[in-house]
Amino acid sequence: MEISSLTAEFVRAPVEAAYLKHKQDQTQSLLSFTLTFCALFYLGFFVTDLAALGWGVETRAILAARLLVAATAGVFAWLAYRRLLSVHFTRVAATMAESVAMVCFMFIAVTRPAEFHWHAMSLAIMLVVIYLYIPNRLRYALALASVATVVFVALADLHSQMSFADTLTMGMLLVLVNTFGFLAARRFNHVSREEFRSWSVLKHAAERDHLTGCFNRRYLHEQLMGGRWVGSSARPDSLTVLLCDIDHFKNINDTHGHDYGDVVLRAFAQILQGAVRSEVDSVVRYGGEEFLIVLPGTSLAGGIALAERLRTCFGATELAAQDGSVRLRATASFGVATVDLGAATGEDPLRQLIAAADELMYEAKRNGRDRVEHLQLAAIPQNLRCSA
Repeated sequence: MEISSLTAEFVRAPVEAAYLKHKQDQTQSLLSFTLTFCALFYLGFFVTDLAALGWGVETRAILAARLLVAATAGVFAWLAYRRLLSVHFTRVAATMAESVAMVCFMFIAVTRPAEFHWHAMSLAIMLVVIYLYIPNRLRYALALASVATVVFVALADLHSQMSFADTLTMGMLLVLVNTFGFLAARRFNHVSREEFRSWSVLKHAAERDHLTGCFNRRYLHEQLMGGRWVGSSARPDSLTVLLCDIDHFKNINDTHGHDYGDVVLRAFAQILQGAVRSEVDSVVRYGGEEFLIVLPGTSLAGGIALAERLRTCFGATELAAQDGSVRLRATASFGVATVDLGAATGEDPLRQLIAAADELMYEAKRNGRDRVEHLQLAAIPQNLRCSA
């Protein structure tokens, strides 16, 4: 999980996407609060327009500009509050709200040209908000803040009565604000990603088996039981589980040693993990040499086909010790159980499926090993099946 020293983002796009997804609720909460706060203050500063210009055509134009900013920020704040924005559109919302605010601010500054020194102070505060308080991609914030600074200094030179020295000083101070704003935002982003990296390591250690990298029993009971195997998608119409066990594994350990047994376990786990759908299916190390695969939305035929493919692949794989001293092939027995989820449930069907698959796996062993036994369970009655 390398972090870029320039952008303070994860170098690998999938890791950055996982970080953004993990932080999305917090990001939307911050966006909603900040946009609401900024919209109210943007409107509140209309009293300074009245004090400076009185009520007239220019003041009404400024009021329209401030209302536009408030409306834009308000709409995006509401969408963020209702969690109706994706990661991508959260950034779009932040960029659009900031852009509208900056354009209207430039209009207000030109309409009140005698107060460019005060406008410069206001812009400095807005730049800090853009860098640190409105969640956005750092490069977007830098681009918007830099363009706004250049445009503002140009407008000050054209429309204000400030001397060249004053304009230059104002420009340098705004550059300083941009520099420190960028560095502060970069540091914040880096710290936030460091926290996510540490959290990911701890989460992986808590949920994964250290030898095979598969999920462990803790993950099964805390994350999959109780219908949580459904995830965020619509409830599937069927659920299939595979329970598999490496044949004669005790003999492998007794004959070749536990180190070689670990080689066999890792190889088997790698085959299982490579055959399932990422972020949909789950591979769990259920016991010593037993593995459980949870397959939402998979029919019995699909489960049998997967089990046969895994059985054939594992049986054809030559397993070599690191020093090459031992080379052999092993087999595995599979139990496949499926239930139709067409009827609602009050209890998690996963428990019943695991029990059925366990019986089927031992039946496969009794029938000669290196084979697949399967069963289609009847739909679980309404009072026995759980909701997601």
